[in-house]
Amino acid sequence: MRWPNAGFRHRRVGSVGGSPILRMISQRIALGVVLLLAVSALIFAGTQILPGDVAQSILGQSATPQSLANLREELGLNQPAIVRYFVWLGGVMTGDLGTALTTRQDIATTLLPRLWNTLFLAFWAAIVSVPLAILLGLLAVRYRNGPIDKAISGFALASTSLPEFFIGYLLIFFFAVKMQWFPSISTVYDGMPFLEKLRAIVLPATVLVLVVLAHMMRMTRAAILNVMQSAYIETAELKGLGALDIIRKHAFPNAIAPIVNVVMLNLAFLVVGVVVVEVIFVYPGMGQYLVDHVAKRDVPVVQAVGLIFAAVYISLNIIADIAAILANPRLRHPK
Repeated sequence: MRWPNAGFRHRRVGSVGGSPILRMISQRIALGVVLLLAVSALIFAGTQILPGDVAQSILGQSATPQSLANLREELGLNQPAIVRYFVWLGGVMTGDLGTALTTRQDIATTLLPRLWNTLFLAFWAAIVSVPLAILLGLLAVRYRNGPIDKAISGFALASTSLPEFFIGYLLIFFFAVKMQWFPSISTVYDGMPFLEKLRAIVLPATVLVLVVLAHMMRMTRAAILNVMQSAYIETAELKGLGALDIIRKHAFPNAIAPIVNVVMLNLAFLVVGVVVVEVIFVYPGMGQYLVDHVAKRDVPVVQAVGLIFAAVYISLNIIADIAAILANPRLRHPK
């Protein structure tokens, strides 16, 4: 009489086998939202301790005390910081990023084309760097401890040792000044022909590729080498499979989770870490826009750009976590 009940119990346990995945994904998303709120508070607090006076920077040194007081009241600078934070946060949640203090333009409208420019640059850098990093990582594993592996590792070490501004100026000197193959100022605009846009971003995209390529390649190599120590790899070798087939059919598919994780982290850097590159090449993206308004102490613009960068970075990290969860066979096929 107990066998049917026992079977029912067994099926009941198996029926909720997929719930840990949904629970972990929900936890990651909830943690991302909480983290973004915490970052928004840090960004707001950071802008409040910036030196200088916003009203003074807008009206100039010749402004009278009364005009400065009137402008502070108009901008709401006389309100407590906690009140201004929640007013700003409420606006962000409804899609209102505020108005730039120096230009009196809507920040969301001004940011949209610059965000597109930054994503355009990061997209093409990712299109080149991700496949190239995986290919170099596979080659380093295939010829590990050989001349090819050492050459690839040496290149990776050299590229990670050089700061991006130094790489950028080297590329400008050789390819823009000496050879005059590409422009030193990466100007893009609406209606610009597609091929001209690609030519304009060659140098800044190359800097970004060199910055993230080495890290992705080294992590790909490390992940595959870690899998190569598994017992089933030894079994494949005993069956007489070639080294390339073992890597391609057995090692690489089982190393996907850490590789996807490091790729997502570097994609986040491509979007968030473009500030220096955009300044060097005077590229009209989010980074250049941020630096320009930090100098003007335009607090709403700094807050908006910082929050967008944080949202992109946190979102890509959440995607990396979700990909790692879905790639885990223990979660997808619970016992």
